[in-house]
Amino acid sequence: MDIIIRNATLRERKDPVDIAMEKDKIAAVQPKIAEKGRREIDAAGSLVLPGLFNLHFHADKCLLGEIMRPNVSGTLPEAIEITNEFKRNYDPEEVASRAIRALEAGVKNGTSFFRLFSDVGTIGGLHAARGLLLAREKMQRYCDIQVVAFPQEGIVRDPGAAELMEEAMREGCDIVGGLPWYEYTDADAREHIDICFEIAKRHDRDIHMLVDDTDDPNSRSLEYLAVKTMREGFQGRVAASHCGAMGSYNDVYAAKIVDMVATAGITISVNAHINLVCSARIDREPRRRGIARVKELVARGANVVSSQDDVNDPYYPFGKPDPLECVSYIAHVAQLTLPHELEQAMSMVTDNAAKAARVTDYGIAPGKPADLVVVGAPSVHEAIRLQPPRRHVFKSGREVARSTLSQELLD
Repeated sequence: MDIIIRNATLRERKDPVDIAMEKDKIAAVQPKIAEKGRREIDAAGSLVLPGLFNLHFHADKCLLGEIMRPNVSGTLPEAIEITNEFKRNYDPEEVASRAIRALEAGVKNGTSFFRLFSDVGTIGGLHAARGLLLAREKMQRYCDIQVVAFPQEGIVRDPGAAELMEEAMREGCDIVGGLPWYEYTDADAREHIDICFEIAKRHDRDIHMLVDDTDDPNSRSLEYLAVKTMREGFQGRVAASHCGAMGSYNDVYAAKIVDMVATAGITISVNAHINLVCSARIDREPRRRGIARVKELVARGANVVSSQDDVNDPYYPFGKPDPLECVSYIAHVAQLTLPHELEQAMSMVTDNAAKAARVTDYGIAPGKPADLVVVGAPSVHEAIRLQPPRRHVFKSGREVARSTLSQELLD
């Protein structure tokens, strides 16, 4: 065996196991492997997870916080305005350079799969998309990357954006993005969704939209997205991020939407970091949390994931990026604190996210890809509580990151 991780804790097993890797695959998972590995790692009871996912990350904007003017209102409109100042003059090489810095941090935190959103529209053209496609090429040894062609300024209200999205798909983007709620009218939002589906069908690509990312309970584009998904036979191929307006819907309408989302097989990405910061800015107390109805979605069987979204950009001043931090935020904000709910939260950056990305060959079992994270804590609960450095990160059987930390009290 090439590498054997000894004394590992797995989520679904009570007793420790050994995990053997041969080339790029997991060769064995069992209590004690008699064979010696060419390299052996003692996990010492630490939790080992399959590679983690970040399915919503605006990597073209990441780290602009280092050079941008302050977002003095903290609002979405000002964030868009600040970003536009940069993307008019984006250079793909510079975009790739910033993105790679953030991607490297994500890999060190155990992320093996990223879905990167690139703004595509008449302000920045294809510069962001080309930058992220370049980053994808340079980071392919460390992680899997999908690039989303994302119409940040809308489609109907930004004439020419649809044609640029088509070109982005031809140049190598993987996912058709969308922002229907940003259009001026409900009719335009439905047309926006229709255009995205036509592009997706022409190129046989999945869809990931930002939907109803507003405090306005009248923003209801998720309803049409669910209907369109069912009518086009795209069940399991559509994701919707944020959906914060769902938290402001009346309970009867919200129950209807939750049922439609589950029936349509739409994945909801709840990005708690950004919604806590950007939502409810004009609320008086009590302020809304700005997130979708997570517990109701989970109870109905909808697929829910948690993603990073932003890293030090005009929208959000923090971000590591780290999927375990995303788990911690969603556990807090959605009040997923019971033992079984902590497991649900962890699944939002593992199994649920793999399902959303349609990655079927996922998990810790013989024959699966050797994408593994030695977490540095003995359980899901402790991983969420302590947020420890990831001791070892493997991609396709190759160690791609390692962390060491020593802390001691001194007399």
